[in-house]
Amino acid sequence: MPRLLVRRPSTRLADGELTHLDRVPVDPALAVTQWETYVDAFRARGWEVIEVEPADTQPDGVFVEDAVVVFGDLAVLCRAGAESRRGEAPTVRASVERLGLAVVAIDEPGTLDGGDVLKVGRTAYVGASSRTNAEGIAQLRALLEPRGWRVVAVPVRRVLHLKSGVTALPDATVVGFEPLVDDASAFPEFLGVPEEHGTAVVVLDASTVLMSADAPHTAALYRDRGLDVVTVEVSEFEKLEGCVTCLSVRVRD
Repeated sequence: MPRLLVRRPSTRLADGELTHLDRVPVDPALAVTQWETYVDAFRARGWEVIEVEPADTQPDGVFVEDAVVVFGDLAVLCRAGAESRRGEAPTVRASVERLGLAVVAIDEPGTLDGGDVLKVGRTAYVGASSRTNAEGIAQLRALLEPRGWRVVAVPVRRVLHLKSGVTALPDATVVGFEPLVDDASAFPEFLGVPEEHGTAVVVLDASTVLMSADAPHTAALYRDRGLDVVTVEVSEFEKLEGCVTCLSVRVRD
C-alpha cells in the first residue's frame, strides 16, 4: 500500500515565506478544510495517510515535501534554503525513521528543498533555484549515483521551486506552463499546458493524477490523454507559492 506523509497547516500559515508572489490574505479555516479534502482524496484511492507531528511555530510546515525526498528505501532529509524553515526537518526525520527508511541528510553549506526534486524514472531533475544551491545538488548526486540514479541540474529562476513549474505524468511526460519554465529542452518529453496551476500533478496510480481545481482546461487536456483526473481546491496554499505536490511526501512500495 502506498503511504502518504502529511502535516496539518500551522495556525501561522499566513506568515509563510514568499518569493515570487505578493502577499494576499489567507483564510486559515479554509486552508484546513482544503487540506483535509486533499488528504481524503488519497485515502479514497487506497493510500495510507501518516501525519507528521504538528509544527505550529513553522508557518510553512504544511509544505512537508520540502523537508524530505524519498528514493526507494532511502530518505534524504533536506536542508532548507530559507533559514526560517530549518526547524521543520527534525519532526519529519522521526516520521521517516518510523517507516523503516534509511535516513541521510544534506549538510551545511548545502541547501536543498524537496520541491526542487522531480523524479522521472531513475532520473532526478533538481532545480538550481533560490532555495537549492550547487553544493546541495552535488551532495544529492553523491548519494544517488551509487544507487543507479542520474541527477540532472535544471535552472529555476521564474518560480520558487522546480516543481512549481513542472511535474510529470504517469507516462514520464514532463508538463509545465511554458512562460514559467526556464528550459523545457532539459526534458526528453515536454508538454506545455494552458494554465499556471495545471503544472502540478501528483501521480496517484498508473492512470490517475491529482491536481488543482483551478486549471479546468488543463484537466481536460489530461483527460483527453486517457487519464483519470482528480481535482481538489488548494487556493489558500497557492497564495503561498504552494501546490498539490508540496503538501505531501509520497512513499511507494
